[in-house]
Amino acid sequence: MADTRIESRVERQIFRDRIAVYLVLSQPQHKGRALARPLTFDVIEPGQVFGEPTIDMATEDAQQLMDELWRAGLRPTEGTGSAGSLAATERHLKDMQRIAFHLLPAQAGTPPAEAGGNG
Repeated sequence: MADTRIESRVERQIFRDRIAVYLVLSQPQHKGRALARPLTFDVIEPGQVFGEPTIDMATEDAQQLMDELWRAGLRPTEGTGSAGSLAATERHLKDMQRIAFHLLPAQAGTPPAEAGGNG
């Protein structure tokens, strides 16, 4: 099963406010592909062990799924990772600009409002 890959395709369905995810199992050794069907859910009791995962995929395949979701317009919400890091850096830069605009005119002996500062 080493050559088996899980390919992801994602479509944004804007009129339904939904994301459609298609998973295709590519099996070069069988010269074919298999489409994953809709999931079914089994009720589990509190404390019951989950057992097998819903999907077990290679990291490379998971990355493709993430890339497809990104292409469809989805972004992380909690501000972690590179997108969150960039937002934090931008906030820090704004803070530093605010500080600089207030300190530089004071060093030159000019009030901030007259020096064209932002504050």
